[in-house]
This record gives sequence, C-alpha cells and structure tokens, in this order.
Amino acid sequence: MSYREVSVIAAIALSLGACGRSSTFHLAGTVERTTIEVAAPVSAEIVEIGVERGQRVETGAVLALLDSSVALAELRAFEAAHAAAQAALTEAEHEFTRVEALGRRRVASPQEVDRARRQRDEALARVAEKEARIAQARKLLEDRTIQAHAAGVVDQLPFEEGERVPAGGVVAVLQTESEPWVRIWMPARAVTRITDAARAEVEIIGLDRKLNGRLADVAREPEFTPHYALTERESAHLVYRARVILADAPADLRPGVPATVKLILPKRGKASD
Repeated sequence: MSYREVSVIAAIALSLGACGRSSTFHLAGTVERTTIEVAAPVSAEIVEIGVERGQRVETGAVLALLDSSVALAELRAFEAAHAAAQAALTEAEHEFTRVEALGRRRVASPQEVDRARRQRDEALARVAEKEARIAQARKLLEDRTIQAHAAGVVDQLPFEEGERVPAGGVVAVLQTESEPWVRIWMPARAVTRITDAARAEVEIIGLDRKLNGRLADVAREPEFTPHYALTERESAHLVYRARVILADAPADLRPGVPATVKLILPKRGKASD
C-alpha cells in the first residue's frame, strides 16, 4: 500500500467519528484517470520524439521513432534473397515442365521426372521462406515507429532522444479521454447501505463547483487500515476500495488532485440506524 493510500485511509478514519450512524459519509480520495503505457517492442535508440508532455494525440499518432537502420538493412537483404529464390524457382519450374513432357514421351525416366519435381518443390519452399522473412523484417521495421494506441493526453515521456530504450521499456504514458474518477476507501457499514439510489458529491481543490459522481467497482474483499498509520482502535476498521466516477469533470482535470467525496446513501429503518 502506497503512502498516498495510507494518507487517504487515515482521513477516512478521522471522518468516521463525524459520520455517526447517518446515511452521509465524508470520504477522502484522489483523482485518477485511466492511463496507457506505450512500450517499445524492441531495444533500440530513440532518434526522434514527436510529441510533448501535455499534448493531446489521436489514435495512431506517432509518439517516437526508433533507429531503423539495422532493420532496414535486414529487409533489403531478405528482399534480395527473395528475388534470387524467385529466379531459381522460375528456372526449376521450366526444367520440370520440360522433363515432364519428355517423360510423357518416354524420353526421360520416371526418376528424372521425380527429381525435377523435387527440385521445383524445394525452390517453392525457399521462396515461401524468404517471403516469411520479409514479412517478419517489415514488422520489425514497423515496430520502430511507436504509435498511440488510443486518443489521449501525453502524461509522461520517460526517455529522451538519443537514449536507448530496452525492449518492453515504456516510451510514453497517455491519459485516456475516459471519465476520471476518485479512488476512495469505504467503511464497512457504508458498504452495507449501497443501493442504486446512492449519490456522490465531490469537492476538488481548485474547482469552484461540486461535481456529481456515481459509485462503481466496490471491492468484494475488505482491507484493514494499516497499524503503523492509525491507532490500535482505528486499525480494526475494515474498508472497501471503490471508485466514484466523475461524469461532469473538466476535460483538463489532472490525476493526483485531492478530493472530498460526500457519499449520500438512502437511510434504512430505525432498527439499522
């Protein structure tokens, strides 16, 4: 559990005393967004970064270019080998056609016909092998162009131009355009009151208006608050990780901003209150 999660859970514990047994819970959380890590499929030097932090990009936008000199040389070598194999195949086909015709006139023996057929088939196989290698080389060349898998905003660029990125290394981190949410930890007695009528009001530092939210993805398994962050009595509380999705958030709302969630749950009978 991260330091930020510990701080949030501590804030939850402090709010429990003020909640009493009412149907309103004041919970602390942080704004988050769905992020996509765009990784390099191969290890190579970055020769160009085509975007900047904070820039909005569309799906398929070029984020970075990796050195393609070796991949391009390999592709050209395979294309030359394919041309040679294709020429050999053409010669083998002509030879087989000639020997087969001689065989029908009983001028060539069956063994000679079989040998010519085998040489043609081997030439076909070599051409197919070269075509497969060309396809592989083209894919490796395409992998040198790092593209965005979805539209979003460039959040991080871990590498600089001239650096060598390892295979699987993250070249860019994108924040998608999906709705942001606030990560909260709900006390157990709030979870038991969740219904479709549950509402959430969210206050975020820096915004002059409250945002509406809907509760989603409440964890099935509870977590204990950490003993090193809270008192012994408070550490006995169970909390459930959940999300409050913000449907009317500003488009430029950044993740990591602290938020206060007022979770309004329908009251139940006096027996439960």
